[in-house]
Amino acid sequence: MDGETDRSADRGQSLTIRVAASVGAFTRAEWNALDGTDRQTSPSTYNPFISYDFLVALEESGCAVPRTGWQGHHLRLETAGGRLAGAVPCYLKTHSQGEYVFDHGWADAFERAGGSYYPKLQVSIPFTPATGPRLLVSAGTDARAMRAALANGLKIVTEKLGVSSMHVTFATEADMQALAGSGFLERTDQQFHFLNRGYASYDDFLGTLASRKRKALKKERREALAAGIAIERLTGRDITERAWDDFFAFYMDTGGRKWGRPYLNRKFFSLIGERMADDVLLVMARRDGRYVAGAINFIGSDTLYGRNWGCVEHHPFLHFEVCYHQAIEFAIERGLKVVEAGAQGEHKLARGYTPVTTRSAHHIAHPGLRRAVDDYLKRERREVAHAGAYYEDHSPYRKGEAEPDF
Repeated sequence: MDGETDRSADRGQSLTIRVAASVGAFTRAEWNALDGTDRQTSPSTYNPFISYDFLVALEESGCAVPRTGWQGHHLRLETAGGRLAGAVPCYLKTHSQGEYVFDHGWADAFERAGGSYYPKLQVSIPFTPATGPRLLVSAGTDARAMRAALANGLKIVTEKLGVSSMHVTFATEADMQALAGSGFLERTDQQFHFLNRGYASYDDFLGTLASRKRKALKKERREALAAGIAIERLTGRDITERAWDDFFAFYMDTGGRKWGRPYLNRKFFSLIGERMADDVLLVMARRDGRYVAGAINFIGSDTLYGRNWGCVEHHPFLHFEVCYHQAIEFAIERGLKVVEAGAQGEHKLARGYTPVTTRSAHHIAHPGLRRAVDDYLKRERREVAHAGAYYEDHSPYRKGEAEPDF
């Protein structure tokens, strides 16, 4: 425990904010009492990325640690009796990598003006552009009041540390309401998600598409497998260390070509396989007796989260088959409501994924920088809304049958 940072009161209850340098400083039992963090205790709201095992694996593997620029500053909200009432996964960062909500321009402008943008505080799941709870509250508490206390605590920690800013990325609507109440600035962006209308099968889904789009996807799927490729889905005990070896080779190839430095190491995937394999879906493509491509997905209570893809052989349309079509099929078979296919990618639209607005919240300590960022975000939100309307107009669904926003 790093120590006490402040005290606040809510409806007569004394609450204390403390900062922990590691998720491992929490016990598994108290973390799993936070809503959404454990499949058994929160079966209807479970999000694998806020689970104890996922976050600790990032630390134990050395992926999200001070050496890589991710120093844990996780908030603990405690009652007067020392019981955990809420928590926030938070990091003190010396760069803006691995976040997927880009603020490099803000940093450059502030530093050109003589300020110091880094270090900053980042509330996020490292290397994971997926919406989920960020202000975590324990079961049996007043959730709205605890989120408000956590949002206020984030501002207090920012001020106590004297850093430039606090950023909360890929937040839920409930969290955004609490953060707005504490004066955070709102930022929006666009992703593409598949929304399941209760389809009985993949063909049932295809039936809602315009005829030309439906024929194009059927042809695309046939051509993806034309070189004698077979698709395998692995989850749970079927995911062996050999399978992780193959997938890691794919991940490193793609990461090295696109970004120059992959964020996750081989140990991380072993830890995930050991501790939460039932929450993982590997979609692997096999040709001539060996795996040649694959994608990793994580399974939540009602959402399939597509994360990383890679290959060692290039085949037309294989990326779309492994990452998007297979994810939709799996979600329909499992009765999952949503497939989140990661950041960016307008090409997802033609494959049945629809535009969804993502949100983040930002507390900027310096008044001048705050004014400039606030002005920028107002214009950016209008542009994001305009882009969303454009994408909706170009949906592949038959007129009048675009999927609803849950």
